[in-house]
Amino acid sequence: MSSKSSSATTQTPKASPQTTEQQTVQNIPNRRPLKKASKAVEKSASAFRTISEVADELKVQQHVLRFWESKFSQIAPLKRGGGRRYYRPEDVELLKNIYHLLYQEGYTIKGVQKLLHSTRGNLTTRVADARVADAKGSVEKEEPVSSSTVSKKDELQNMLKELKSMRNLIG
Repeated sequence: MSSKSSSATTQTPKASPQTTEQQTVQNIPNRRPLKKASKAVEKSASAFRTISEVADELKVQQHVLRFWESKFSQIAPLKRGGGRRYYRPEDVELLKNIYHLLYQEGYTIKGVQKLLHSTRGNLTTRVADARVADAKGSVEKEEPVSSSTVSKKDELQNMLKELKSMRNLIG
C-alpha cells in the first residue's frame, strides 16, 4: 500500500535577480573597468555631418531629411558606400534655413521651393532678416497710425453704415 503524504510540497517562486551596475561589470584582475560611451566629439565647422547628426541638430527624424532631399534639389549630400549620406556645411545651413521657414514662419513646401527658386538657392539673408525682424518685433511697439489713415477709416465705416441701412430698406 502506498501512503499519501498529507503535506503537499509548495514551491515558492524564485525572485528574479535584480541586476545592478556593479553586477554587470566583470571583476577581472589587472583590468580597467570599461568606460561608458561619452557624447559625440564636437566637430569643426567645416566637417561633414551624417544624417543622424543633422537630424539631431534640427530635432527632426531622418526620414524628414530624406523627404526634403526629394523636394529640394539644392540639397545634395555626398553619398558613400552603402548609400550613407554626408552633408556639407552648406547643406546643413540650407537645411537649417528650410527648417526655419517651414516650422517657425509657417511656409509650405511649395512656398519654400518658390522662395528658393526666386533667391537662386540663397536663403541665408532672407532667413537672417526674418530672425532679426522677429527679435525686434518682440521689443518694438506698434507704429502710430497717421491721422489721414484714421479719417479714411472713419469715412469707410460711415459708408458701410449707409449701405447697411439701404439694404434694410430694400430687403
